[in-house]
Amino acid sequence: MASFDPAAFPVPAPADPSDEVVREFGPLLRIYKSGRIERPLVPPPVGPGRDPATGVESKDVSLAGGTCSVRLYLPSQATNTTTTKLPVVVYVHGGGFVAESAASPHYHRFLNALASSCPALGVSVEYRLAPEHPLPAAYDDCLAALKWALSADADPWLAAHGDLSRVFLAGDSAGANICHHLAMHPDIQAGGGAKLKGAVMIHPWFWGSEAVGEEPSEPAFRAMGAGLWFFSCPGTTSMDDPRMNPMAPGAPPLGKLACERVLVCAAEGDFLRWRGRAYAEAVAKARGGALGGENNAAAGVELMETAGEGHVFYLFKPDCDKAKEMLDKIVAFINAP
Repeated sequence: MASFDPAAFPVPAPADPSDEVVREFGPLLRIYKSGRIERPLVPPPVGPGRDPATGVESKDVSLAGGTCSVRLYLPSQATNTTTTKLPVVVYVHGGGFVAESAASPHYHRFLNALASSCPALGVSVEYRLAPEHPLPAAYDDCLAALKWALSADADPWLAAHGDLSRVFLAGDSAGANICHHLAMHPDIQAGGGAKLKGAVMIHPWFWGSEAVGEEPSEPAFRAMGAGLWFFSCPGTTSMDDPRMNPMAPGAPPLGKLACERVLVCAAEGDFLRWRGRAYAEAVAKARGGALGGENNAAAGVELMETAGEGHVFYLFKPDCDKAKEMLDKIVAFINAP
């Protein structure tokens, strides 16, 4: 077990008034002429330990190779039984590939709540960020973390309390994008008995050159929506790169998604709403079904749409009724037979 090292989650130095901003992506990332990088939206990190509100214990573990680490979450229910093992949820945080952290207060709070509510053993991935580490660094780190979690002897908590027949991927925004990439990776598809039980895609960040649903079709809007993708992945040549547009012509068949079930969460006020819905429909179609029915379930695919809320609202308003409804939906999805 690695102790919490605040230096691994650096807080930006005070701004130099004479320094000039040369590139900015909303509140996520600001780059100065001097080379200094700021991430204004990201609050100072918090360390692991026992969460007084839920009783969940957490710890940080560095993975072999040193490029990434995970924060593990063990609910109190795990210590109260010696027979029943818990589902394992590998969570990938969002932030446009350029910001956020497993140690961010809102992600730490959400993983505590998720681990306690299921109950489940949480594995929150701390991966390298662009631009210091351009893509595919984040994809590579998360693949390494997932393989680590799937190994029987990864960590004493996982070995003693994790049910490796019930491993779920979950992530939001860019993290949901990464979850799709992991479930499509040949190494995971070839996992046999280690096939994922399910994937939870919260407000997934996918995009493309052609509009879907009610997305604006103007070229300028399409380019704006892909700007951070091109910045994070300088080796790409298109917003229809299958890593950003899994529904693009020539993308790997969605029927190969290596998980039994899929839950896609969308929000009415999120400009990615239509992309998330189209993805859910495409996965259901690839599995021989179609979204519909009382629970929006078909071919193992479910879609939850939250009215009146925006992108990743549940992280910033965790106590609102709709955030609780979404958490309940995710818990039910994980605990379904």
